[in-house]
Amino acid sequence: MNTAIYVRVSTEEQAKEGYSIRAQVEKLKNYIEIKDWTYCKVYADEGISGKNITDRPAMNELIADIKAGRVHNVLVYKIDRLTRSTRDLIDLAELFKKNNCAFNSLMESIDTKTASGRMFLKIIGIFAEFERENIIERITVAFEKKVREGYTLSSFSASYGYDRAPGKKIQTINQAEAEIVKEIYAMYLDGNMSFHAIAQNLNHRGIKTKLGATWSHSTIRMIFNNPNYIGKVRYSMDDKDRYFEADGKHEAIISEELYYAAQKKNVKIKKKTYTKWPKAHHYFSGTLYCECGTKLFSKGEYKTNAAGEKVVNASYRCPNGVKGLCDTGQFSHNKVEASFQEYMANIPDFTVTDETMLEEQNKQDSINNLIREEFESAIAKIAKKEKDVMSLYLSDRISFENYERMLGVLATEKAEHTQRLENIPTELDEDIILSREEIMTNFRDNWVHLTNDEKLGFLQNYIEKITATSQREEKRMRNKVKVLDVKFYDE
Repeated sequence: MNTAIYVRVSTEEQAKEGYSIRAQVEKLKNYIEIKDWTYCKVYADEGISGKNITDRPAMNELIADIKAGRVHNVLVYKIDRLTRSTRDLIDLAELFKKNNCAFNSLMESIDTKTASGRMFLKIIGIFAEFERENIIERITVAFEKKVREGYTLSSFSASYGYDRAPGKKIQTINQAEAEIVKEIYAMYLDGNMSFHAIAQNLNHRGIKTKLGATWSHSTIRMIFNNPNYIGKVRYSMDDKDRYFEADGKHEAIISEELYYAAQKKNVKIKKKTYTKWPKAHHYFSGTLYCECGTKLFSKGEYKTNAAGEKVVNASYRCPNGVKGLCDTGQFSHNKVEASFQEYMANIPDFTVTDETMLEEQNKQDSINNLIREEFESAIAKIAKKEKDVMSLYLSDRISFENYERMLGVLATEKAEHTQRLENIPTELDEDIILSREEIMTNFRDNWVHLTNDEKLGFLQNYIEKITATSQREEKRMRNKVKVLDVKFYDE
């Protein structure tokens, strides 16, 4: 018979005696010679799992040659070299039978020319699949146990901000990268920068990702969705039903307060699904809706005034209006602003509500204080360690040489934390704090005193949706804008 040899080894089996490609081919060629068959070709899949057929180039080539009538007999070293799936094994057996192609296995002595050989082939296939599933189950249980004990599964690469040395189970903080992680959180929470803007900032400064690539919207998003930074490890990110987080054995880089503040802000921004990130001069973008239910998109006309200053005339439009599906006209930013203030002024007993919300806003503006507390806490811990080292020396539990060496290490760490603490921007001026406290007492009277950036921050954090209409006034060539409803986030 015109006999083809099929061989396969997975990566783990490469080093095993008797499973290498060369060892399989040599034994199978000898068997062909003994059986007095005609040898035609070797089909080899190297470093490929046997869990399916579609991902194996040599197997697909063999199937094509069988269908073309170029192969009349297939010889393998062992059935699990052909496949570990019972379903695939049955399909291959039917393929061999349909194309009048025999199948032989050296180790199991199977010949599909006989009915008993075909039956035995299917039985062996069932056990091969059972073995594979059993291995997967044991590995899954081991991985889950490892994560629950606080160890990461980052075998390929640790999260940005951490390193894991070969052979070590616990990841350690990469100080240089950890500082960038803290800076990313500050840019997002305190600087109100978009993921794209943060990525551009890092790329412009020549800072690379963990794998040496440039930053993008998705890599920044991964930083904010990674609980590693608050000292946790996670399992099965691709399966929501099996996903869980556990307390890790590594140190945290970000406080839980900062981490969940970013999560909370990200959820609110996702609800608004900006067509583009809002800027200070059109801070209603992403929050403003037409009465037809469609989110308005923003437009800015850049001009130079009489004083030579560049100004932006911001406006908003309804996509359905552009398509002729809505009668709503253009929304002037200034008219939206005036109507919004009028609407807010007519909300009864708003002082209590806005006081609570603006207290939260003031807290959001003080992210630097949280970062400062992180470093102050680290310095306090070092001071405690210095006292512990002193106690060890006074009780003769360590030598003077070890005492000096340990104090030197702690002094270096303290100096590094102190330097970083000094680099954090100082607290806001007393005048500014006073101004914000005055705004908190009565939102309606003080909204006009907020900067555009502060208004943008307020809308992003507390206003989910503003519904408005814009209709052309009778006998006039301009539109009248009216805010119909303001929906606050449910706190």
